[in-house]
Amino acid sequence: MVELRAFCYLDRLQPQFAAYLGTNMRGYLPVVGMAAQFIEIAPGLMINRVADAALKSAFVQPGLLVVERVVGVLEFHSRNQADVQHAGGAVLKTLGVEEHDRNKPRILSSEIIHKVNDYHAQVVNVNRLASLLIAGQDMYVMEVEPAAYIALAANEAEKNARVTLVDVRIFGAVGRLYLSGKESDVERARGAAEAAIRSVIGKEK
Repeated sequence: MVELRAFCYLDRLQPQFAAYLGTNMRGYLPVVGMAAQFIEIAPGLMINRVADAALKSAFVQPGLLVVERVVGVLEFHSRNQADVQHAGGAVLKTLGVEEHDRNKPRILSSEIIHKVNDYHAQVVNVNRLASLLIAGQDMYVMEVEPAAYIALAANEAEKNARVTLVDVRIFGAVGRLYLSGKESDVERARGAAEAAIRSVIGKEK
C-alpha cells in the first residue's frame, strides 16, 4: 500500500525559490514562472513508478528525484500549467488514490527571531543553501511534516512578501524554511506560509 505523504502543486515558481531549486537540483532545472509539482510517497522505491507515470503522460521535466528507504520525492515542472496538472493526475491514477488522500501537513514550528545577532547570522550562513542572512534582520524559521510541503510554504511566502530566502530543506524527516528581512515583511511572509500549509486538504496523520 502506497502512502501519499505529500502532493503539492505550485502555480508559478517565484524568483528566489526557482533560483534555489536550480542551484540544488541535479535534474532538468526549472526557471521563474514555471508551474511545478512536488510528490512525496512511501515506500521510497515506488517513486520510480511515479516518475514513469508523470513523464510519459505530459511534457514535463524532472528536477528532483530522491529515493530513500522510507520515502521517495519527485519534483517535475513545465512552462505549461496544464501539463503539470495532467501529469499530477496521471500519478494519482497510477497510485490508485485521489488528491484528498494525501497526508495533511502539520506545522511543527513557526518562529520569528528579531534582529539576529552577528554571530547567530554567521553560524546559520555556514549551512544555508540559498542567500545570506544579514545580522540585524529578522529571521523566520518554519518546520513542517511531511517535508515536501515546505516547497509550498517557501513559494507562497516569497510571493506575498519582500523577504530573502536563506535556506530550504525539501526532503528528510521534516521540511525546513529560513527567511529573513524587515520585521513587517517577515511577519507577512509567516502569515502567507502558515496559510498555505493550513489550506492543504488531506488526511490527518
